[in-house]
Parts: sequence; structure tokens; C-alpha cells
Amino acid sequence: MDLLTALVDKGLRRESPTRDEALAVLATSDDELLDVVAAAGRVRRKWFGRRVKLNYLVNLKSGLCPEDCSYCSQRLGSKADILKYTWLRPDEAVAAATAGVSGGAKRVCLVASGRGPTDRDVDRVSKTIEAIKEGNEGVEVCACLGLLSGDQAERLRAAGADAYNHNLNTSEGTYADITTTHTYADRVDTVRQAQAAGLSACSGLIAGMGESDADLVDVVFSLRALDPDSVPVNFLIPFEGTPLAKEWNLTPQRCLRILAMVRFVCPDVEVRLAGGREVHLRSMQPLALHLVNSIFLGDYLTSEGQAGQADLDMIADAGFEVEGADTTTLPAHRRSEQPAGEAAGAGCGGHDSACGTCEHGAPEPVAAAAASASASASASASASADAPSGAGARTDLVAVRRRGAGTDLPPNA
Repeated sequence: MDLLTALVDKGLRRESPTRDEALAVLATSDDELLDVVAAAGRVRRKWFGRRVKLNYLVNLKSGLCPEDCSYCSQRLGSKADILKYTWLRPDEAVAAATAGVSGGAKRVCLVASGRGPTDRDVDRVSKTIEAIKEGNEGVEVCACLGLLSGDQAERLRAAGADAYNHNLNTSEGTYADITTTHTYADRVDTVRQAQAAGLSACSGLIAGMGESDADLVDVVFSLRALDPDSVPVNFLIPFEGTPLAKEWNLTPQRCLRILAMVRFVCPDVEVRLAGGREVHLRSMQPLALHLVNSIFLGDYLTSEGQAGQADLDMIADAGFEVEGADTTTLPAHRRSEQPAGEAAGAGCGGHDSACGTCEHGAPEPVAAAAASASASASASASASADAPSGAGARTDLVAVRRRGAGTDLPPNA
């Protein structure tokens, strides 16, 4: 396909595809799927080889959130039967984090439900970060505490945090449809605060909430403009007791197309396969490793993932290797020295201007191919063309977490 050839060439040069090209990836047929995976896999291997970074989630405070995000089992008014507990003690968080590191995780992600931290919360998390760092040499720590204010990002950085996660989740145009208690602009502002403080920004999306292909492309291009170092791609876990419980809009094939599109738009960024992979990719998870270079090990915040050892076996069986603590994840050009905050909005898949402007136009043959595919997508209503019917929903794969942080049972790592 001329489209895929052009996308690979752009990805190897860190150039941005056009919106039509990104839409065309989502509109490819199942017959073309392996070609799409192979093409995006070339871009992935160029910047990350066959390494897979492992990340481990520790839910510091679960449930009882005052925000109304429709996708979240911890939201205001959620009837999902999840674990609910207040802040873990630092020693409890360290024990959970150490289990993940022992299982091969290179980064520990400390997450707490809520609109955003108080200054007291930041003090509490700072002590936890310091304790984790003291007990686990070389580990990366990412905090995810909601909307930041004042000097909170700087204080987390001073405590030893390496990164801050705050996802955009969906397009700006549809954000108000899933959340009313804060805005899309609030989320963008928090990502920029993290970058300005010298924290590595982590920001991604959730697919499967009923969004269109155009919405998916919108949010991924917005992420490229923000230029985070890592982009987690979540697939909606439709928890019973949440407003999106009936949204079963994904197939394994669509998930792979979405991951490929993200890789083409963000060629040299750490693309992380996050929540929902077991539910929606199922037996096709190993194919996703050709597109992403990072996954979560074991369980998630409120749901259970596959066994940690199964993750390690999957990586080895697919011919990949776990990235070691002594290996730097990002390519050298993304680690170049630069005043904090200047990277925000740099786009073009990197922290320098070597790839030129973000307003690239496709050569005529490629543009024609993209336009044709895009038109085909519109004709076939691609957002729902390969969506499973409600009768095919795999609700049996949605398992509420009952082990690890907040329980007396050992974590899955």
C-alpha cells in the first residue's frame, strides 16, 4: 500500500502524518491488518528496538472520587463494586511498589483518585516517593494525582518524581460529553505544569467510549502537539455500575488499528498499552507488542489484569525482551538538554526542530490514497463497522481487583 510506505517513511524521519492518513489507518480492512501492524512495527523498532518497558500501578487511594468521569469506576455516583480505601501508608505503598519492581517493572506509577491533591496530599506522596526510591535503586516513579495547582509539580519533582501522568482521554470537542466537573483545558494545563517543572509528561487516551474515528485522530494529534514523553493507550473497561457499562465498541482488530495510528502519529514516543488490553485484545495481545514499546505489568487500578508471569511469558514468546533498568527508554534526540517547558507544543515527535514543521502535506499519490481510504471509511461508518454487538460483550473478562494494594492479599506482579 502506498499509504503504508509513506507512513513508514515519515515515521522513520519523525515527520507527522496528515489527518487523512491517520484516518485512513483506522479505515483499513481486516485483510490489510497484518500489513498495517508490520508497517507500524518498522517504526517502533527503529526507535525502540525489541525492548518492552514494564510499568507497575499502585492505587494509593481508591474510589470515592468527586469527579463525574463517565468511564471511571471510581467516579461520583459509581455503583461499581470496587475496592474503596483512603490513603495507603508509605510502607504499604513501598511494599506494593517493590513487588512490581521485583517482577520486572522499571517504572512505578502512584495513582490516587480525586480532583487533585491538597498540599498535605503532596507531602504524603512525596514521602512515599522518597521511600520507594530509597528501597529500589534506579526505579522511575510517576505520580498521577489529578489536577495540579500552585507549586505542586515542583514539589513532586523535588521529592524525586520522574514523571507525571494526566491523560487527555478524548477529543476536545467531545470532552464535555464524558466529564462535566472539569474541562479539557484543565487537563492540558496540568500536563504543561508538569513539563514546566521538569517532569517527564505522560498523557494518553481512552478508546471505546463511542467516539468517532475523527475524535480518535483529534486527541492523538493534540497529544502530539503537547509532546509528552509517553502516551498510554487505554481501552475502555465497561464496568457495571458506570454510565458507559454498555459501550462494547471494540474488537481486537480495531484496537490494533488504533495502536498503529498512535505509533505513526507519535513515532518516537513511549507508546504504552494500558488498561483494557486483556478485555479487548485477548489472544491478539502479542501482536500489539509490535506497535507499543511499553505495557503495565499485572493488575490495574480497580480491575485485574492477566498474571504477571503471563505478561513476561508473552513478551519472551513474541521475541521481545524486557527493558532493563540500566537502559534509557527514549531515543537520544528526545533526551537533549533543554530548558524546562520548552518541549511543550514542540510536536513533530521530538524535542528538536530537525524534522521541520508540523504542517506537512502528503505527496499527491499518498494524499489520493489517504483520501480514498478516508472516503471509504465515511461510506462504511468505520467507527461502528467492526464494533461487536452487545450480545458479544465479554463481560466475563471484566474482573474487579481484589488483591494487592488496599487488601491483605499479595499483589499480582
